[in-house]
This record gives sequence, C-alpha cells and structure tokens, in this order.
Amino acid sequence: MIHQHARMTGSRFENVDLADAVFDDVNLQGARFSNVNLTGAEWRNVSLRNATILDADIEGLRIRGVLVSDLLAAWDARPTPP
Repeated sequence: MIHQHARMTGSRFENVDLADAVFDDVNLQGARFSNVNLTGAEWRNVSLRNATILDADIEGLRIRGVLVSDLLAAWDARPTPP
C-alpha cells in the first residue's frame, strides 16, 4: 500500500504495525512517539534538531558510528568544575 501526497496532520495511530515500512520525504515535525519499538530502524538524512529522547533503551544506538552509551558514560565521568 502506498500513500503519496497525503495530508494527515493531527492523525493518531494506536496499535498499528508498521514493521518494515518505508518513510521518505515525511514531515513528523512536532510528532510524539510513546511505547514505540524502533529496534533495527535506520534513519538517514534526518533532522533531530531540538528533539528530546526520554526513558529510552539505547543499547546499541549509534550516531555516526559512535555508541551513544559510550558518549553518555564519558559525559557522566567528566570532572566536575570546582
């Protein structure tokens, strides 16, 4: 099924299986995601400007090839200023 040039502003999706779906040239600005499984998802050419990730399992999450868990561990281990 292909949806093209669809205006779905304000739509709500609950209990929807979009496994293996492809999103191309999609505007999700201001969208909220909760209880979403993104295991194995790949994002390319995306804008995450001002995005917030809360209460997430980030095991294996990489940005530009770097494990985010390693970045956060280094951040937590940085010396605190006097």
